[in-house]
Amino acid sequence: MRLEGKTALVTGASQGIGRAIALRLAREGARVALGVRAPDARSDELLALLRQDGAAACAVAGDVGVAADCRRLVAETVARLGRLDLLVNNAGIERRAAFLDATEADYDAVLATNLKGPFFLTQAFARHARERGGGGRIVNVGSVHEELPFPHFASYCASKGGLKTLMRDLAVELAPLGITVNNVAPGAVKTPINAQLMAQPALLRALLANIPLGRLGTPEDVAGAVAFLACDDAAYVTGASLVVDGGLLWNYAEQ
Repeated sequence: MRLEGKTALVTGASQGIGRAIALRLAREGARVALGVRAPDARSDELLALLRQDGAAACAVAGDVGVAADCRRLVAETVARLGRLDLLVNNAGIERRAAFLDATEADYDAVLATNLKGPFFLTQAFARHARERGGGGRIVNVGSVHEELPFPHFASYCASKGGLKTLMRDLAVELAPLGITVNNVAPGAVKTPINAQLMAQPALLRALLANIPLGRLGTPEDVAGAVAFLACDDAAYVTGASLVVDGGLLWNYAEQ
């Protein structure tokens, strides 16, 4: 129960990595706010599961690509759960397109969710932390593509590369408030965003050949890394990007 007495807000919490993070943080003792675009059957099911396990939990709805919604998500979490100690910026999207065919609308959508959202959510979180006397943890769910080129996903790579640099900058700027800021950078993980890949055996085999551990990651693999960075075991870790990829990053070759 390393997070007993703490409150966390997890964005993109209704499925995949976000769902696993919410469950893991609750099992570590945290109160959990599920940040979702809009409540639906998935978030309702997760909320029921958390409460069944004895966790204090709620769902807060908003578009992380809108700064006013970011501020409201933090304010509503504080109003409903009493305070906020941990922010997990997990919500993310991608749009596949050759660079010469990429549209402004797709670029704006990806950057708004993946980079603008964490910027303004972190700002709202840090203001709250300052008001309550300081201290806190911010964990961003980045990607190996903060380092690794990903042809046909230029906007996604730009957003994750930007998130890594933003994390490093804020680790320095927010340290006087006692706030640590780190990234978890997953590789290929079994989530809905990779459903098309997992449905194509030839593509999956080619990818697995690039992963030294020989398997896709699971959402729980990522959740464990987030839980570590959120707890006191990582109190002296800030400005770091923890890669969770089975060795993919330094073994990858584009086919």
